[in-house]
Amino acid sequence: MSDDPNRKEREILMVMRKVLAQIIKDTTPPSKAMKHPLSEQTIQDVRHCLGLISSRERELADLAGVAEERPYFADEQRPADVVSINRIGKPAKADDD
Repeated sequence: MSDDPNRKEREILMVMRKVLAQIIKDTTPPSKAMKHPLSEQTIQDVRHCLGLISSRERELADLAGVAEERPYFADEQRPADVVSINRIGKPAKADDD
């Protein structure tokens, strides 16, 4: 069994968020001139659901001690990893056998 009791809830939230995002992508008209197939109330309800999911994901991340866990788009450039300047140019230590 997993050590994380909130793992299943995090998985459910992640899948719900991805499914809602895919529905949005699939139903968004290609042109602003076209009428959206979803009613304005449904669009607001989906936004509200995504907000609740995001809020709960943040709460679970805080409980797990993950301070800056944030969702990102697949094509979004991720922030660079910070490397200490003290490590630059130093060879890695070899383990003695």
